[in-house]
Amino acid sequence: MRRRVIGICVFLLSCGLIISGCSKKNKVVNYEKESGDIIDITFFGNKYEPENVTVIEEIISEFMKENPDIRVSYESLKGNDYFEALGKRMAAGKGDDVFMVNHDAVLELSEEKKLADLSGLRTLSGYTDRMLDQMDEDGKIYWVPTTVSVFGLYCNMDLLEENGQKVPENLHEWRQVLDYFKGQGITPIIANNDISLKTLAIGRGFYDIYQDGRQNEVFSSLNRGEDKISTYLSSGFSLVEEFVQKGYIDAQAALGTEKTSDDLEQFVKGESPFMLTGAWAAGRVEKMEPEFSFQVASYPVLDDGSLIVINPDTRLSVNADSEHLDEAVRFVEYFTEAGNIQKFADQQASFSPLKKGSPSSVEEIQPLVPCYQSGRTVIGADAKLDMPIWNLTAQASVKLLSGETLDTVMDWMDGQEGSISE
Repeated sequence: MRRRVIGICVFLLSCGLIISGCSKKNKVVNYEKESGDIIDITFFGNKYEPENVTVIEEIISEFMKENPDIRVSYESLKGNDYFEALGKRMAAGKGDDVFMVNHDAVLELSEEKKLADLSGLRTLSGYTDRMLDQMDEDGKIYWVPTTVSVFGLYCNMDLLEENGQKVPENLHEWRQVLDYFKGQGITPIIANNDISLKTLAIGRGFYDIYQDGRQNEVFSSLNRGEDKISTYLSSGFSLVEEFVQKGYIDAQAALGTEKTSDDLEQFVKGESPFMLTGAWAAGRVEKMEPEFSFQVASYPVLDDGSLIVINPDTRLSVNADSEHLDEAVRFVEYFTEAGNIQKFADQQASFSPLKKGSPSSVEEIQPLVPCYQSGRTVIGADAKLDMPIWNLTAQASVKLLSGETLDTVMDWMDGQEGSISE
């Protein structure tokens, strides 16, 4: 569809900024000067915070200056609401031209042949080999990451120091610190009902296979139904169960705690020494002006040290049925240029997926950098694993928080698609 437009207008609808009551939906629309016929393409994503939308709008505006024949509008929804809406739009044949995906969405949409092949993007040469390996699917590429997100342990440095404790560097030290605060009548870990516990379990459970370079072999076995997911994740979820049973985590509170929102509000009160959530929220925590200093450390879940869980993130895909396929691909190519990726990653307190990219300069996440550079990493939702691991592990975490036993939860996981059971 082509449309003639007149005037210049950029507007942002966001919670608390313009329209009250809009808690989960943002929209950015750019109108260029009248310049003849232009093509409209739509961009749908789950980055909804004002600071994220501002960066996206900047990239869109610069793209439109270089491509005056194209107009881009961006719409966003928060969290699970976004992926539900994405699925409904795609199923109804009303999908946007460009949209954000995660591991589980890619599994479904690529199977349905709804994702365009992006293997012709000129920007692909800038990605690290590890990222290219994640993207490659039998020679085709259906998504490209714009960040590498990290999941970490937020530490209230003042509270630790006041109690003569330090940031733990291994599991033994962490248990000691947790026992100390529990003995003081303090629930030491703030956890949410989504990413907190599953990333802890995935990191501990899969760490050895990554260090041994066996992840592709193991994931192939899981994909063929020749192995059980519990073989690898039981150790991680056993740690989750231990933390719940010992009261290191308030299970009932965690069940009602939304990620990177409710948990942040709890943490800035300064009453707990630790929080498990995405490092990308460090900037938001800082803006909440806590009355204490904090840093984001790696997960101290190993006997001999710590690790971090990472994900190729803010993944962009193009609708294979888009009426403006060439224009949509052109926009994704522009978005993944080195300067734009660095700007986006830095704003989100994340790492860059590019060979020459740099980690975010946000001060509070710098303790994560050595762990990342030394390769003590686990990919939370590895593209080589053909099961909806991100959703399955979230459900498993909720089951444990709800009081189900570890054996019951592991049997449930083994019975899901992509796993085998006894």
